[in-house]
Amino acid sequence: MRGLKKRRIVSIAEFSIHPIGTGTSVGKYVRQALQAISKIEGPDYQVTPMATILEAKDVPTILKAVEASHSALRSMGAKRISSILRIDERLDKPRMMKDKIASVRDC
Repeated sequence: MRGLKKRRIVSIAEFSIHPIGTGTSVGKYVRQALQAISKIEGPDYQVTPMATILEAKDVPTILKAVEASHSALRSMGAKRISSILRIDERLDKPRMMKDKIASVRDC
């Protein structure tokens, strides 16, 4: 059992952030946002081609990650930032990101 993460009740969120008016390539901005998220204690994250999936013990931790991302882009000089956040806060049973993926594969 040692080394296995215990399942816990978590909030899972899909988050994407976009600086507006900075050109078509946003990779350096996304990289800065991810670095800001990595400094926060609590959330795990998985980068996908279109968004980042956040997993945390509670919604306030997810919101802290979103604020850190916005702050990172502001510090880079972004004058306008648009973001999309979708949160799944399931309270009836323990599960993690990998559980949601496994449930689709098991169908």
